[in-house]
Amino acid sequence: MILSNEDIRKLISKGRIRIEPLSPEQMGPASVDLTLAGRFWKFRKPGSKKIDLSKVAYSDVTEEIRADSMELAPGELCLGITEEKITLPPDIMGRLEGRSRYARMGLAVHVTSSLVQPGSDNHQVLEIVNLSPFRLVIHKGMRISQVVFEKLESPTSAPYAKFGKIAREQ
Repeated sequence: MILSNEDIRKLISKGRIRIEPLSPEQMGPASVDLTLAGRFWKFRKPGSKKIDLSKVAYSDVTEEIRADSMELAPGELCLGITEEKITLPPDIMGRLEGRSRYARMGLAVHVTSSLVQPGSDNHQVLEIVNLSPFRLVIHKGMRISQVVFEKLESPTSAPYAKFGKIAREQ
């Protein structure tokens, strides 16, 4: 079951869902807008270098950039992170979605990892790609993504904050 704004508000007021920081205007009819923090990761030296994904992690080939804005060339990818930290109980999951106002300009905010695992307690990493023919600039504080929450039929036995390998670093 997808949660409405009223369901989300009730669960926040009961402390079952935490989103910090959160302002009332971030709440949509069935989602919560997430803002971009000023932390980005870009590939160090893109080019013809071959990367074996079974041996190399993203942290091996990217560098962190702290900035108020980031410019992306057509086809360029960077990682960004949300300002908000989301804490979920073991029976609620989230799904990251782009916002249509930016998607219509060719900006994708997650390549494939849209799942916010039940039991999460972290900031969300976004895979941001410029699919437009123009150079695009994104800014810290932009409400670039949104999260939709869903109720699970039963709680997970492996909450992400406890069992996720990367969860505690975000």
